[in-house]
Amino acid sequence: MSSEPRMEVEIAGVRFRNPVMTASGTFGSGMEYGRFIDLREIGAVTAKGVAIVPWEGNPAPRVAETASGMLNCIGLQNPGVETFLERDLPFLRESGTRVIVNVCGHEPDEYYGVVERLNGVPGIDMLEINVSCPNVKAGGLTLGTDPKMLEEITAGCRKRASQPVMIKLSPNVTDIRVMARACEAGGADAISLINTLMGMKIDTERQTFVLSNRTGGLSGPAIKPVAVRMVYEASRAVSIPVVGMGGIACAEDAVEFMLAGATAVAVGMANFVNPYVTIEIVEGIRNYLIRHHIDDVRELIGAVH
Repeated sequence: MSSEPRMEVEIAGVRFRNPVMTASGTFGSGMEYGRFIDLREIGAVTAKGVAIVPWEGNPAPRVAETASGMLNCIGLQNPGVETFLERDLPFLRESGTRVIVNVCGHEPDEYYGVVERLNGVPGIDMLEINVSCPNVKAGGLTLGTDPKMLEEITAGCRKRASQPVMIKLSPNVTDIRVMARACEAGGADAISLINTLMGMKIDTERQTFVLSNRTGGLSGPAIKPVAVRMVYEASRAVSIPVVGMGGIACAEDAVEFMLAGATAVAVGMANFVNPYVTIEIVEGIRNYLIRHHIDDVRELIGAVH
């Protein structure tokens, strides 16, 4: 092999410098983390969820530590699509990184409104449609767990977007393969999974719920085995690319997801612990390829025996 392995991957015609992305909601729009790392050195920044109008999110407390993980009920707080376009996107364009925008809504028309507003906007490489957030009471969970509705909203977003459309799937379903196939049937260019698992924490001294919303999304290393299994199943159920996420904290975790079938990976909760983690994972994957005499990172995709 050559001394430097090929790290580039491609999803729906978009070329990424390497397979390491950020997970929506864990990296803002890159401004804060841009003080620590060169955003051009990772595959892509996935911006925090963007709605048609500003959302306040849930009241505090809305974050809690758990064993090997974190619960959150942020509720997709965001300043809305116009602020994203005026404030965040110019920064991302200047950073030189690939940009994926996470789109959220309470109902299909809200999703479509955001997609139409972002359609064809320079500097946006892909849209990730978040139908799986467990913290939005009015629609998020339902849309992401009903295959018929999932196919419909996928098709609706696909026909309104010039950019590739990736659907972010919920793990809170009976069979992830059914949901993956619904996305493919609706015309999705890719799928990403998993979003957080539903969880709860109770303060035993106060005998009350720790989170204001009672339940929240569980992320972090605790969910990784579930995520790897679902990526494996989904990637074999569809022919479109899969972006894997859920508990990735090091290069070995990322390689595991790629061996299971992911074309790329997204790093989430680990960013809160270590702002350099994405760069460290990129370098770790490169070292893994060299150590195993692999010329091209794409050889890892679905290579588990």
